[in-house]
Amino acid sequence: MLNRREVMILPVALQAAGAAPAGKMTLCLHQTTSAAAGYRKSLEGYSRAGITEVELIAPQVDPFIRTDGLAAAKRLLSDLGLTAVSYGGMRGLWEPAPDRTKLLDQLRHNSEVAASLGVDRMVTPCTATEKYTMDDYKVVIDHMHEAGDIARQFNMTLMPEFTRSSTLIGTLPTSLKLTRQAAHPNVRPMLDFYHFWSGLSKFEDLETIRAGEIHHVHFQDVPDIPREMLDNTTREIPGTGVTPIARILNALRAKGYAGPLSVELFYPKYQNADPYEMARTIREKAQRFLAS
Repeated sequence: MLNRREVMILPVALQAAGAAPAGKMTLCLHQTTSAAAGYRKSLEGYSRAGITEVELIAPQVDPFIRTDGLAAAKRLLSDLGLTAVSYGGMRGLWEPAPDRTKLLDQLRHNSEVAASLGVDRMVTPCTATEKYTMDDYKVVIDHMHEAGDIARQFNMTLMPEFTRSSTLIGTLPTSLKLTRQAAHPNVRPMLDFYHFWSGLSKFEDLETIRAGEIHHVHFQDVPDIPREMLDNTTREIPGTGVTPIARILNALRAKGYAGPLSVELFYPKYQNADPYEMARTIREKAQRFLAS
């Protein structure tokens, strides 16, 4: 924990270290949290609960567009006072694969839709579980350039998401190293609280983040159960588990992160809940972290 003196001198220390000014982190809701509700119902519930930022997902956006149209999808966001800050869940972009044509076509489609809805970033998780070699990482960097060039056409930034069980990009250090080596302006790293704290990353890894380097954050808690029982879905509402949330937020702020904290949950009890009640509960639990 920071003492009073450390809190007072933190802005000066950040400036001296060349860190980006630490601004305000904002609460965002990821539509996966209300996967059963659909596009309209989830957004209406979030707005009613006082949420102003959302992370959209194709499984909810695409069906709505097919029935109501893209203009209606954009108008709904505006009418509800919501800003779509990210587009989530584009998988398979980074791992070696014999044929990427269909995948890259999907990237173009998702980028076009996201850009039309005012989004400028897309989460691209790596969930690969094959056995890889060092040569495969050279392919990953090539893929980052290839996908980044497509994203640039839509003013989109792709954000590789390391996941706890991935055998290719499963930790914060690996994600940072690859995006730095690729050095593509449209490919930047992100951090997911759950994958960070429940996986193989270490708290000290946060110190290796460069000022302003993290582009987006997924915000969840790790449940208080044996670690052997954790998987990619066992995520809790921030503030209800065992993750040292305040310490991680302080570390991110010290590195200049000021942006959305997007709550992405997978338990069926949450995904099937009323979006308004879910959003209200999340907002109440997360408020103490945002306030401080």
